[in-house]
Amino acid sequence: MSKIKYISVEEASQKWQISERSARNYCAQGRVEGALLEGKIWKIPSTAKKPDRKSRHSSIEETLLTFLKREKDAGLKGGIYHKIQIDLTYNSNHIEGSKLTHDQTRYIFETKTLGVTDKAVKVDDIVETINHFRCIDLIIEGAHTKLTESFIKQLHFILKSGTTDSQRTWFKVGDYKMLENEVGGSETAKPAEVADAIKALLKEYNSKSKITFDDILDFHVRFESIHPFQDGNGRVGRLIMFKECLKHNIVPFIITEELKMFYYRGIKNWNTERGFLRDTCLTAQDAMKTTLDYFGIKYE
Repeated sequence: MSKIKYISVEEASQKWQISERSARNYCAQGRVEGALLEGKIWKIPSTAKKPDRKSRHSSIEETLLTFLKREKDAGLKGGIYHKIQIDLTYNSNHIEGSKLTHDQTRYIFETKTLGVTDKAVKVDDIVETINHFRCIDLIIEGAHTKLTESFIKQLHFILKSGTTDSQRTWFKVGDYKMLENEVGGSETAKPAEVADAIKALLKEYNSKSKITFDDILDFHVRFESIHPFQDGNGRVGRLIMFKECLKHNIVPFIITEELKMFYYRGIKNWNTERGFLRDTCLTAQDAMKTTLDYFGIKYE
C-alpha cells in the first residue's frame, strides 16, 4: 500500500485557486476527504479534490450541531467534534476529581489506550472517560429531541456503567438515588421526592415557548439542587446544558478548572443573584466562540 502524500493549506489553495482561508475552512467543515489537523496545521492529501461551492441561497443552515453530526458520522479527526469530545470530557470529569490529564484524555479518545504513564491511574477514571465520550455522542444524536426523564436516565446509565459504583447494592445505574445525599453542604431532594421533582421540573421547562440562555442555566441549578442520582449529577447536568444549547442554537460552553469555583458560587447564589453564574457561563461561551471562529463555524 502506497504512503499517502500530504500537502499544506497554502499548496492546496494554489492548486484549487482559492484563498488559504477558504481552503482552511473547507478542512474545518469536514469537506476535504482525508484532511488531518496536527496541532494547528492542516495536512491535506495531495489527491484530495476541491470541494464544490455551496449555493448562496442554500436553505440548509450550517450550525455547530450540523458540523458535529457530520464529523461524528465521518470519523473526522482534528475537527470541532474531536476537540469538543476531548475538552468537554476532560474538564467535566476533572471537576469531579478525575486525575487523568488532558493529554491522557486525548490519547484515550484517539487511540483507545492510555499510553505510557509514570503514575497509578484509577480504573474508574478511564471507564468514566470512555463512557463520557459515548454520552457526548448521545447528546449530539438526540440534540433535537425533547428533554425527558428517560433521556436523562440514559445519560446516567452510560456514564456510570462498568464503574466501581455500579457494583454496589445501593447504587442504581441509570435510575434515581436510594440514599440521601447533599451537594456543597446543602440538602437535596430526598429519594422518595426525586421522581416527582424531576417530572415537575421537566414539565415547566418543556412548556416554555422559547428557551433562553437563562432558562438553561435555571434548569441546571434546579436539577443540581434535586441531585437525583447517587453520583454523576454534575456531569449529567452539564451534558444536558450542552445538549439544550445545541438544540436551541445557543453557543454551548465548557466549565474549565479555572472557572470551577466561580461556577459553584454561581449555582449557590442563583436564586438571589443570577449574574454570578450567568457571567461565568458567558465567559466559558466566549472561549467556545473563539474555537468556532477558528473552525469557521458561524453562530448568532
